[in-house]
Amino acid sequence: MSRKLRMGMIGGGTGSFIGDVHRKAASIDGLIELVCGAFSSNAEKSIQSGKNLFLPEDRCYGSYEEMILKEKELPEDVRMDFVAIVTPNHMHFPPAKFALEHGFHVVCDKPITLTLDEAIELQKIMETSDRLFALTHNYIGYPMVKQAKALVDNGDLGKIRKIQVQYLQGWLSTLVEKTDNKQASWRTDPTRSGIGGALGDIGTHAENLVEYITGLQIEELAADLGRFGEGRTLDDDGNLLIRMNNGAKGTMSFSQIALGEENNLGIKVYGEKGSIEWYQENPNELITRWLDKPKQIYTPNGNSLYPESLSVTRIPAGHPEGYLEAFATVYKNFATHLTAVLEGKTIAKPDYPTVADGVRGMKFIYASVESDKNNAAWVKIN
Repeated sequence: MSRKLRMGMIGGGTGSFIGDVHRKAASIDGLIELVCGAFSSNAEKSIQSGKNLFLPEDRCYGSYEEMILKEKELPEDVRMDFVAIVTPNHMHFPPAKFALEHGFHVVCDKPITLTLDEAIELQKIMETSDRLFALTHNYIGYPMVKQAKALVDNGDLGKIRKIQVQYLQGWLSTLVEKTDNKQASWRTDPTRSGIGGALGDIGTHAENLVEYITGLQIEELAADLGRFGEGRTLDDDGNLLIRMNNGAKGTMSFSQIALGEENNLGIKVYGEKGSIEWYQENPNELITRWLDKPKQIYTPNGNSLYPESLSVTRIPAGHPEGYLEAFATVYKNFATHLTAVLEGKTIAKPDYPTVADGVRGMKFIYASVESDKNNAAWVKIN
């Protein structure tokens, strides 16, 4: 296809953190351009946000409904190809459903919806739709995460026995939601965030990373959730025991009140023949240890990498790739798939999170909350 894919955005107006991240990530590989948007629930702010992004005024819309309906009326060679939804959690499902029902593909921030029922309904819509849906669990986009997954998939580690994963932050150590911190305000509000606080915000990233790298599923869990911020309804800390569907066992710890931590996402996977260790704050090193050979450290574009890792490495060895590039990999793989669809081609196994991963994440949230309510009793993820 001799053009870029045309993206519309819902949310992400002036002052938005994640909207700007999505725009930058989508543009990195030169496959996608932003052509329109409904950037705020306030029509005036939405239109001004679009102008600030140098979009034509007639492609700056006052609501997502207006955008989707008017874009649908435009000629096929002009209208957007897909929408990116970058709103708080409670506004993921309505525009996703509306976009799919009007024929547009969707990229959505995580968690997929506010409630499990909404996620299941969205999955049912997708089962009868010929549209694509991507969920931006961006941490699986790192080259060394791809290498870790390839090591597991190719049997290098042997059967997986044990998993340890953590995601530690400290930004909610004080009651910043009582200030003018917009991010803290909605993330600690169950009407906008859902039934999980840190659990939904970063716990789902840990869950997704475990299942992506290992190819296994968390079958059962026991969760002890904490609420250390005075007056908080939602959890801001959590510790879980997990059992995988192959018999492996593990631990998960996540927190947003771990004072001094910034974005400490890390994972260790232990197999019969070897183990891997990776940290998001040092993303260009994958440490491996072996039963019968010395410790080895993989780096992007280094030696002995699998094609899955090399395919998402953009720059020469020794040059750091980070958060935006990993985020861009999700968009790149989605764009490659969508381009193939528009050209009437097929891709055997698209590599990006889908609606099924989103439903898994919501089931993980609900099982964890249920377990916590019952003094960390074991709960199966159905």
